[in-house]
Amino acid sequence: MDATLTFLGSGTSMGVPTLGCTCAVCTSAYLPGSRNRRTRPSVLISYNDHNVLIDTGPDFHAQAIRERLNQVDAVLYTHSHADHILGMDDLRPLSFRTPEGINLYADDETAQTIERVFEYTFRTIDRYPTSARVHMHRTSTAAGTVIPLFGADFIRIPVTHGRNTIAGYRFGSAAYLTDMSDIPAESLPLLKDLDLLILDALRREPHPSHSHLANSIALVEKIAPKRAFFTHISHDLDHETTNAELPKNMQLAHDGMKLRFNIFPQTTDSKA
Repeated sequence: MDATLTFLGSGTSMGVPTLGCTCAVCTSAYLPGSRNRRTRPSVLISYNDHNVLIDTGPDFHAQAIRERLNQVDAVLYTHSHADHILGMDDLRPLSFRTPEGINLYADDETAQTIERVFEYTFRTIDRYPTSARVHMHRTSTAAGTVIPLFGADFIRIPVTHGRNTIAGYRFGSAAYLTDMSDIPAESLPLLKDLDLLILDALRREPHPSHSHLANSIALVEKIAPKRAFFTHISHDLDHETTNAELPKNMQLAHDGMKLRFNIFPQTTDSKA
């Protein structure tokens, strides 16, 4: 199936412009149409008349308005950090549109945090009547775990995020690996024959829990997708200047960027 991936946000946890910063990148981000304007990271995958989100950050409401998003069918979560979960409550009006509600998928640790933060949504007694109609599904942390959704398979790709191991996802010919400092050896076979690879590239200098630009370029060269785009970008990287330095098959992503690719079921050993 043909599919479209939209970058709802391509920024770091503090966003760009970063509050209180007057650097050249942050200053330029206030200008209309600036590709240095980066909201918190999330992507939308659209195919077969369905919309699947990966993460709902604190900017989700504004991102959904920008994209005129009026339907969400499922949400996959990578991990429980604030910049990836805090927009969950903004699913409320979209969840009212379908009697069955919206299915959320997360590993146990991430699910526990979401259920704690949004306790009023998941309680079964004295539940507020207009709480989001969502259903949490706990998924295995095993590499290659499959979440089948609407005729396509979303495959868990474990990635290293500092001291933690979190979820990246492969779906058809594309993979989304945000918030990673490295890729474990067990995950590399799951990234073969990619058309589209999206991965973390926070800044130029090394960081304890995020990949920096040189490391991300090296990972792309190792995995060898046809195209690669970097996300979770801080104010250290100017969009146009950095893109001019990158190899032809690599670019910085930007908010609102749309990419076409193929999505399909894949044969693997485990299910969610």
